[in-house]
Amino acid sequence: MIPVTPLLVTVAHGTRHPTGNRVAAELTARAGALLGVEALASYVELCAPSLASVVAGLAPQRPAVVVPLLLSTGHHVRHDLPAMAGGRPLGRPLGPDPLVAEAQADRLVEAGARPGSPVTLVAAGSSDPAALDDLHDAAALLADRWGGPVRLATLSGLGPRPADVVRPGDAVSPYLLAPGFFAGRARDAALTAGAAVVADVIGVHPAVVRLVAARAGEGFPGEPGKPALIGRSSGRQVEVLAERSGPGRRSTAPCR
Repeated sequence: MIPVTPLLVTVAHGTRHPTGNRVAAELTARAGALLGVEALASYVELCAPSLASVVAGLAPQRPAVVVPLLLSTGHHVRHDLPAMAGGRPLGRPLGPDPLVAEAQADRLVEAGARPGSPVTLVAAGSSDPAALDDLHDAAALLADRWGGPVRLATLSGLGPRPADVVRPGDAVSPYLLAPGFFAGRARDAALTAGAAVVADVIGVHPAVVRLVAARAGEGFPGEPGKPALIGRSSGRQVEVLAERSGPGRRSTAPCR
């Protein structure tokens, strides 16, 4: 019998900014190549393919794991994604995690920040108290990695706003995976508050690629941390032919 190659399916929020969607696709392809499995990026909304359509198109015998490209818990992780995953193994969100902090620290240095200098971590925010707890943990992890004080600000939901947290001369680290609406808001709010340096979004960083692969390894059947039934693969994206939109979903378009 020919072994069935496992599939890594990631799911990002989705954005109207093509560069943001390409970050998800590139992270997915690189993580798949690292694991030696086929890999496909999907989205919650605003971009196709949706996670629901990918799962619906899988053969029942095809081993697959879903990894959220999200940096904290929240409504999507708690409610939307379990329903969309259709019983397939659903990994943990990427953050908070020391590997995310590693990537953030590198982005700060690339932007010209001095290690150990004061930093404000700016996140999109959520109305979920558990998400706020995750953000505080993320700030603590960055402080450990950075070797200096890190304060937390959010752009929406629970938590203080950048105008109340960012101090003149601060460096700002956007707790955002990809360019898009919130990345623009974070930069504008940081500069208005007097930030001296605003780092780039986390993006396609080697530490995040390793983290996506690790999350996937937790969910594949077989030895923990090692996908079972792995065949030779370039980590390429597989093609999903049908896009099904559920009731009440916003229309989506193929990502570029």
